[in-house]
Amino acid sequence: MTITQTQRDELVARALDARRHAYARYSNYAVGAALLAGTGKIYSGANVENAAYPTGMCAERAALFHAVSEGERQFEAIAVVTENAGMPCGACRQALSEFGLDTLVLVANTGGKIVSETTLAALLPQAFRSDQLPRG
Repeated sequence: MTITQTQRDELVARALDARRHAYARYSNYAVGAALLAGTGKIYSGANVENAAYPTGMCAERAALFHAVSEGERQFEAIAVVTENAGMPCGACRQALSEFGLDTLVLVANTGGKIVSETTLAALLPQAFRSDQLPRG
């Protein structure tokens, strides 16, 4: 997937801004994400933790679910910003894969520097896909 430098810059800036709204009082690991839909609209999300750890939500899925709730189904790229440019977790990779493995994944640090640029397919080889489900 190819996006312009302007789109890259905007995605990282929006992910940085979203990270400011993270609710990470337990891990202190704030994450922001910005997802570029095929329509050109950008949806952002921040991680939200909870005292009952499994009920929290990652920034990447927050952005994805926001976009899907607005009717989006095609995605071009996602930028993820953490202090140390940490990669998306497996659950986020799987959730994003539902909408295509060609999605560009940009991972940046809090200085806005893109540290990793890859595709979802590279991050999730042999992804479990809907065509593997039984038809009934």
